[in-house]
Amino acid sequence: MPAAESASGQSSVPSVQGLSVVVFSGAYDRVHYALAMAAAAVSINRPATLFFTMGGARALLAPDTAGPGWYHLYPTEDGRTPREADFALTERGLGAFDELLGACVALGADVMVCEMGLRALGLELADLRSDVPVKPGGLVTFLTEAPRGTAVVFV
Repeated sequence: MPAAESASGQSSVPSVQGLSVVVFSGAYDRVHYALAMAAAAVSINRPATLFFTMGGARALLAPDTAGPGWYHLYPTEDGRTPREADFALTERGLGAFDELLGACVALGADVMVCEMGLRALGLELADLRSDVPVKPGGLVTFLTEAPRGTAVVFV
């Protein structure tokens, strides 16, 4: 549906000012792309929020003996493990998982984790990375704090 125009010829539909990504999927490639979208948004000075829930919350796990916590994400659609997929992307000159997450944090993206999603996975805030400032909350908090004019994308 086309946007309505005001008497001045301007669109009366507000333009999208930022990006809020619900990171629901626990698949490496989907989470990686959510990070890429948020990093792109903050790199052009648009506010971005990453709201990790359900399987996507595994992306924020603290490292363990297997390696980075995101190694516990599900394989990609083509069957590669998170480690294999990350290596393949970096071999092609693309941002690694930790690089994208670090860029999001450094450029000011908000990182939230859904308390319900953590409980569903049997996780607690103490199980998450200490180098990422994660704000716990729920859907009401996420939706209340999303700036007006923010696009909400579900990954």
